[in-house]
Amino acid sequence: MTIGERLLKLRKEKNLSQEDLANILDVSRQTVSKWETGESMPDFNKICPLCEYFGITSDELITGKQNIIEAQKENRKEIFARNIAVSVGLYILSIVAIILFSTLIDNPIIGVCIFFTICAFATGLIIYSSIIYSKDKEKNEETKEEKKNMSVIKQICEIIDIIGLVVYFVVSFGTGAWHITWIIFLIIFLCKSIAKLLYGLKHNDEINVEDKNE
Repeated sequence: MTIGERLLKLRKEKNLSQEDLANILDVSRQTVSKWETGESMPDFNKICPLCEYFGITSDELITGKQNIIEAQKENRKEIFARNIAVSVGLYILSIVAIILFSTLIDNPIIGVCIFFTICAFATGLIIYSSIIYSKDKEKNEETKEEKKNMSVIKQICEIIDIIGLVVYFVVSFGTGAWHITWIIFLIIFLCKSIAKLLYGLKHNDEINVEDKNE
């Protein structure tokens, strides 16, 4: 894809006419048309305004390659999110397994073994993903904003703990099934992990949006 083709694609994504883009860059519509058809190239002093407006780097505009570091960050985020999703599915599967073997097959021992095996794998996947993801984060000094975010996450986790504990006692006393209600604590851990993930991703997206706007 040529620079002109990339400009055409970016312009259409913004739902702009050639005239609109020309007014933004303070050039003529014919100039934009020549850029897109490949008859001429944008002048050096128009490269930066183009990149700033479309929220891309000069390397992305000229070569079509996304910034390698940013691409790697996005890829790691996708892998981390996918691993968490897989872990959530495994936790649900483990609960189904123990219920299935305890009720239908009437062999709770096998059910418990399968339950712990699946939970161990899911937990290991979460821990491994968290370690890799945390190592890839920039090791800058904590800012006031970061401290504030950590405080918010801590409060969210405390609320989940309180709600989970209440649910545990209500369900346990109400059903008398103390031998299985401890699973609620695993669900609490899972909910906290998901909350941290969602809040962290939301905060990162807000930072990326602010960086692009700047």
